Amino acid sequence: MLNQKILDEISTKINDLVAQSPVKDVEQNMRVLLSGVFSKLDLVTRDEFDVQQELLIRAREQLNKLEEKITKLEKKLKTSKTEKPKGPNPDKKR
Repeated sequence: MLNQKILDEISTKINDLVAQSPVKDVEQNMRVLLSGVFSKLDLVTRDEFDVQQELLIRAREQLNKLEEKITKLEKKLKTSKTEKPKGPNPDKKR
């Protein structure tokens, strides 16, 4: 069996070769290329996204409350129209 020292030495040599190989250059070039592409896109940071998401949640909650109020007011208006007025009708001519 191979001992740990030989395995560590092989691993170190492979890492050194990869660091010096064109693969490392390709990786760096791809990072630069992708950074350029992403900077041209209209992207937001995660923090900005989280802030907007929180604002949207609050706006949705307020909208739900307003919808409930409107529903209650519509029901109230509907019931007040269906009730017969008591006493003389001020619109009716005598």
